[in-house]
Amino acid sequence: MTILPVIPTSPDAPDAVATRRRPAMPPRHFADLDSAGRKAAVTELGLPAFRAKQLSTHYYGRLVRDPEAMTDLPAAARAQIAGDLFPPLLTPQRELACDDGATRKTLWRLHDNALVESVLMGYPDRVTACVSSQAGCGMACPFCATGQAGLTRNLSVAEIVDQVVYLAGVAASGAVTGSPPRLSRVVFMGMGEPLANYPRVIEAVRRITAPAPEGLGLSQRHITVSTVGLVPAMRRLIAEELQVTLALSLHAPDDDLRDELVPVNQRWKVAEVLDAAFDYAAQTGRRISIEYALIRDVNDQPWRADLLGRLLHGKLAHVNLIPLNPTPGSKWDASPKPVEREFVRRLREAGVATTVRDTRGREIDGACGQLAASELTTVDAGSPAADAEVAR
Repeated sequence: MTILPVIPTSPDAPDAVATRRRPAMPPRHFADLDSAGRKAAVTELGLPAFRAKQLSTHYYGRLVRDPEAMTDLPAAARAQIAGDLFPPLLTPQRELACDDGATRKTLWRLHDNALVESVLMGYPDRVTACVSSQAGCGMACPFCATGQAGLTRNLSVAEIVDQVVYLAGVAASGAVTGSPPRLSRVVFMGMGEPLANYPRVIEAVRRITAPAPEGLGLSQRHITVSTVGLVPAMRRLIAEELQVTLALSLHAPDDDLRDELVPVNQRWKVAEVLDAAFDYAAQTGRRISIEYALIRDVNDQPWRADLLGRLLHGKLAHVNLIPLNPTPGSKWDASPKPVEREFVRRLREAGVATTVRDTRGREIDGACGQLAASELTTVDAGSPAADAEVAR
């Protein structure tokens, strides 16, 4: 078995390499601020405090991201507000669609030339945004393209929220084929380990779920935060008293294999990770989603299905099996369908609710584990910025 290194979980973490320069965060944006902060910011600009609510109504209520389009504001104030409170955070580099327009992926360039991706997925009864919380990922899971790219930096609160506001605007435009014109769900399953960027992700969740016009007004129960199992952060999440769904990327029920597939397991073992997840379920009453990427001849053996069934039997948990999505040059492959069906059968026989995830977005490298699989090598190929991103 190959033991992979556990990479520091965050450039802000105390055990990060001391000599590394901390990546520059973007300038302050309106979405970084809570209600009191917005009022303080506009009064600092010499504007009346009520302008803060106007801005919130435009940004969160009407999904307007450009102050120049906020026509009920004085023209002079618009320019001032744009410069001080709405600096450009996300510059679209490429937008791709598949599934007859129901799945749409956007590649963004950030202020420091880092690249991130987000995906919008439409269904007959809902629209879901999959957003990134970090540029890259430091978890080093070998079957995930994002994890193999390494970590560039954490995203700011506003960089996270602005992805959601943009995607909500796309949904509202009617561009998502066959779906309602309203974003209703957000999953933190894009690039990065959300709980490694804990304070900013939690603040973003609060912005997304605050009632309009203070936020987007989404239900906390329609927000999913994923983790590979950062136990201290999972326990910290329990104390937040949020109603978000916790998704645990388990991928193996035994420590020997999980040490290889999810290197952070070398620090927090399966039993400890599951205990934290079950405590979250007990505190919130929310069912845990156990994410399990089925990999041919690696973690798809019947005995592993039986072991997973025993670990989850009687618990408030649901298994979400993910047929492994292909990435260029990877040695990993999805399990054959008969193997997948037997894995599902054994889990259900053990009394564990199990579904197989719809592999949406494969054609545009927008499915689980594929983000940054190909775009980083094709956008502005040959430019210093692109070369730097590929090197990371």
